[in-house]
Amino acid sequence: MPELPEVETARRGIAPYLEGQRIKKVIVRDSRLRWPIPDELPALMKGKVIATVTRRAKYLLLALPKGTTIMHLGMSGSLRIIDAKEPALLHDHVDIVLTSGKALRFTDPRRFGCVLWEPGKPEQHKLLAHLGPEPLGNDFDGERLFQCSRKRKAPVKTFIMDNKVVVGVGNIYANEALFAAGIRPDRQAGAISRQRYQLLADQIKQVLAKAIEQGGTTLKDFVGGDGKPGYFKQELKVYGRGDQPCTSCKKSLIEIRLGQRSTVFCNSCQS
Repeated sequence: MPELPEVETARRGIAPYLEGQRIKKVIVRDSRLRWPIPDELPALMKGKVIATVTRRAKYLLLALPKGTTIMHLGMSGSLRIIDAKEPALLHDHVDIVLTSGKALRFTDPRRFGCVLWEPGKPEQHKLLAHLGPEPLGNDFDGERLFQCSRKRKAPVKTFIMDNKVVVGVGNIYANEALFAAGIRPDRQAGAISRQRYQLLADQIKQVLAKAIEQGGTTLKDFVGGDGKPGYFKQELKVYGRGDQPCTSCKKSLIEIRLGQRSTVFCNSCQS
């Protein structure tokens, strides 16, 4: 599933082609996504100028004069800038066609993504209303993690993946940040000190920033807005490396399941 760095990479790839451009038409070939695409969406977007393309958590927001189009890539979705005349393939569900002759194509083989409409402020939408702070913003730090974690018995990895605590720390980057901070992913969130949470918050920021710089992580499906894969996979220290040597101590990494997700850590370097 595309995580925050992949979505931010997609945003940076498509924004220069969309911002300030007028929408000629919206083609919906299949509205049956995770939530049905509203029937009125093409009419609401037609003829409007896209003011900005921003991101909130893993959602992309296309700001129009009287509303916002909210997009999510789901598990296998992608967005590409194409020539508007390029023929559509089986899983190309939506085209936002611009008067420039380009189009934004939304492709989603598994149909777990979404393309929705919010007529008011985007933060009022039910999918965005209860989200925590952005991990790369000033509202997120170790003190927030420490305060939110008090009396929490859940594993710390599950805790930092809670979007009400902080958004966008998906499975890949939770593994990597915990390794960098030297914290076992199965430790109780409420048992970790303020000092160690400050280190963890710093590592979350560093890992995500580096992943964005590398264009995200391509494991199977993800490509950026330019159709190119992300290269952060080459930087992974633990994720997907169960039973392989730790990059620090050379002992075998351990792989377990936490919250039904693969979790890899070093029993020597993390405590």
